[in-house]
Amino acid sequence: MAKLSLFDRRRRRVRTSLRSRASGKPRLSVHRSGRHIYAQVIDDSAGKTLAAASTLDKDIKLKTGATKDSAVAVGKALAERAKKAGVSSVVFDRGGFLFHGRVKALADAAREGGLEF
Repeated sequence: MAKLSLFDRRRRRVRTSLRSRASGKPRLSVHRSGRHIYAQVIDDSAGKTLAAASTLDKDIKLKTGATKDSAVAVGKALAERAKKAGVSSVVFDRGGFLFHGRVKALADAAREGGLEF
């Protein structure tokens, strides 16, 4: 097995701890790139995406997706779409990303939008 990067090791550690805490709840997964931020609510038991939002969406599209303001817009949109799908409680999966900056802004906006985690 090849040696894992620090990012991949952190991602595996986070996902492993989430499995024990999830107890059937959907997972709010976040991915952050240099230009955009993506988030989706995933039902792991069924293997389906229940709701998704990103800075590439036409109704969210801002000048750039690499700001905290855009992360807040994505978080609010995701919370709204998850509510429409009937999801109110999720488990937050930050992946291998540290919980600060854009990831934290997205999480706070999703909480304000009505998601519980």
